[in-house]
Amino acid sequence: MSTTATSADGSFWQRKVVTPILAQLRQGITPEKIAFTAALGAVIAVFPILGSTTLLCGVAAWALRLNQPIIQLVNYLCYPLQFLLLIPFWRAGEWFGAPHVALSIPELMARFQAAPWPFMQEFAGVALGGVAAWLLVAPVAVAIIHFTLRPVLRRASARLRSS
Repeated sequence: MSTTATSADGSFWQRKVVTPILAQLRQGITPEKIAFTAALGAVIAVFPILGSTTLLCGVAAWALRLNQPIIQLVNYLCYPLQFLLLIPFWRAGEWFGAPHVALSIPELMARFQAAPWPFMQEFAGVALGGVAAWLLVAPVAVAIIHFTLRPVLRRASARLRSS
């Protein structure tokens, strides 16, 4: 059997993204709430501390009473963006006083092996600087994504109601 993106069961995108979101709309979740959930999941997915986004999405969804499956789905789909934006966020964090650290893997490993605790302290400053930069960008990004997705989801919801 072929593993192409357009198999008899539908494309990956259709099966894993569109169908679950349409199912949520059929169950009565509003397009606005789904748009906000997806926007928040996408923005949390690029949080500049590796390994934290699943927990952060879970806590955000629980605290704001958002849909856990949708926020986690979007988080996982956007996970590759975290790697693309990690260094830019860390570098932007230098504007907030984070130390400039050479991000060469061999150099980082050698520094960690030579002195783990000082390395962790210095790198914590880099991570916190990245978080500060993310905190500035996050609200704007959530708003842009939310207001971009909302009309699309409203149209999808209207189609579901009319069919």
